[in-house]
Amino acid sequence: MVQRMSQQTLESIAKLAGVSRSTVSRVVNRHPSVSPDVRDRVTQIIKTTGYRPNSAARKLRSNRSQIIGLVFRQNVNVLFADPFFPRLTQGITRVCNESEYSLMLFVEGNEDKLFDLTSGRGMFDGLIVQTVSIHDSLIPRLLRRQIPVVVSGRPAQDIRATYVDADNENGAYLAVRHLLKLGRRKISVITGEMTSTSSIDRLDGYKRALREFDIPYDKRLVHESDYLMEGGYQATSVLIKQNPDAIFAFSDTMARGALRALADRGISVPEQISVIGFDDLPPATNERPMLTTVRQPVRQAGQKLVELLLNKISNGSHSTEQVIFDTELIVRETCGGAA
Repeated sequence: MVQRMSQQTLESIAKLAGVSRSTVSRVVNRHPSVSPDVRDRVTQIIKTTGYRPNSAARKLRSNRSQIIGLVFRQNVNVLFADPFFPRLTQGITRVCNESEYSLMLFVEGNEDKLFDLTSGRGMFDGLIVQTVSIHDSLIPRLLRRQIPVVVSGRPAQDIRATYVDADNENGAYLAVRHLLKLGRRKISVITGEMTSTSSIDRLDGYKRALREFDIPYDKRLVHESDYLMEGGYQATSVLIKQNPDAIFAFSDTMARGALRALADRGISVPEQISVIGFDDLPPATNERPMLTTVRQPVRQAGQKLVELLLNKISNGSHSTEQVIFDTELIVRETCGGAA
């Protein structure tokens, strides 16, 4: 006879599943060192019996807060205007909920203030930090405190940290190579802030494609911006004076700003100027013409960030790991031609 929910314990679940108590504990805590068939068997018995772990007691035994801090070194206006960050947060929140972790959000531009808020022991079990600048010292300061930290985006080369990123260099290379294959030869670029590793890597991809086609790099065709639509609009207003035949923007949001600037000047896309963005978030297909863009798996990256952090918390490991997701060119209406 199946016991009632209130009568179930780790021991009784283990007996029903034919495994040890520690194995059931690892399944409950979503530890990765459990084989899929054992995990499925234990999970099914837990569902059948209605067993619920005593989360309060588990926190006391583990001396953990069950809270993860999510740190964005961004201006609030940028954070909520760029759909990249809500999408990333969706992935993070999903795994936190599945793992019975709460998420605490910090949006603060002042590094010292942010360090004071996040470096205290006991408040968080670990932190996910969005990297912003190669000059940012927040991440190494937190690492020196031996706080479990996972970074969203590649940090500076001299920082040894676990991080998750997309293959920004190759994604940009694919986009620019496609434009070059279409016969475009004067390709303007709207970058993000050039202190960020994502912008540095994407500009490297742009340069690699130019070299492959023996086209010299012209800095007059490159304009630094802020990842926002207004920034893309203003950058295009400047770049259009160079008579480009294509624009590659380092975010979909800036690409949309570029399209509006071109439309306001009566310039047809893609007949006169091709446009490609980067991200492939839902707004890319919300308006016509639909945006050709480089797809990066933003939500999956958020999920992976939490998985890596939970492994660090569980194992107490200070080793580093890097996860780089592939990027893919998605051809739609704004550049013409098949992929």
